Amino acid sequence: MLKERLESDLRVAMKARDELVTSTLRMAITAVRNAEVAGKAARELSDEEVLSVLTKEAKKRREAAEAFAGAGREAQAAKERAEEEVLAGYLPAQLSEDELAGIVRDALAAAGLSGMASMGQAMKAAQSAVAGRAEGGRVAAEVRAQLAKQ
Repeated sequence: MLKERLESDLRVAMKARDELVTSTLRMAITAVRNAEVAGKAARELSDEEVLSVLTKEAKKRREAAEAFAGAGREAQAAKERAEEEVLAGYLPAQLSEDELAGIVRDALAAAGLSGMASMGQAMKAAQSAVAGRAEGGRVAAEVRAQLAKQ
């Protein structure tokens, strides 16, 4: 399981005294544990749910790095980028633009969707087909572009 891999890697990083990896993995494991106890009853997350939590955490780091860079705080931005790189090691490889366009095209065709009125259904179909291998903003832009062509 992905959560067990995170915990194992945390122990390795602690023994190696790698502060960046240690702090990043502690943050990630905390986010996973918070997600486990969110809701009405505590439960164990599946690998897909853990992956979703890690994706959100990586996105937070990317956005924070952009904000710090925009504010002229380059050292803090570099730290956020480094944390994002650590988290990226646990995420699936991101799709290229061509791969994303093909997957979205296939998902729209399979669901028989066309026109901007079906944007919500199209996004649901595309997101499930992409399965975390591309950011939601990229997927939405591609869905919007393909629906506009039809």
